[in-house]
Amino acid sequence: QVQLVESGGGLVQAGGSLRLSCAASGRTFNTYTMGWFRQAPGKERDFVAATSWSGGSTYYADSVKGRFTISRDNAKNTVYLEMNSPKPEDTAVYYCAAAITPLGIVVVTTHQYRYWGQGTRVTVSS
Repeated sequence: QVQLVESGGGLVQAGGSLRLSCAASGRTFNTYTMGWFRQAPGKERDFVAATSWSGGSTYYADSVKGRFTISRDNAKNTVYLEMNSPKPEDTAVYYCAAAITPLGIVVVTTHQYRYWGQGTRVTVSS
């Protein structure tokens, strides 16, 4: 069982920066693929970024590639999402999630993730 708690959301101006954090409970954090998803009002939950067990493999949605960076600190049981140059269309509730996968594998669909945080809201103003 893994519990995830996101933090760092808020209001940010377009072109600024914001860092989201996700703290995980449990002693096996370093055996989970970790991902970030987001859900805008009236829309489905979409994949944003994911990182493998060690952080050596990462994958991004095309819409955020080059602007967002996912990273993890296994010693702190924490995964981060650095949001640079956010746009108003990045406004959403951002969710952290954990997936059980083989070593080195990164997964990107919601149904592959077993554990979810409660979400943190990000609003990007123009």
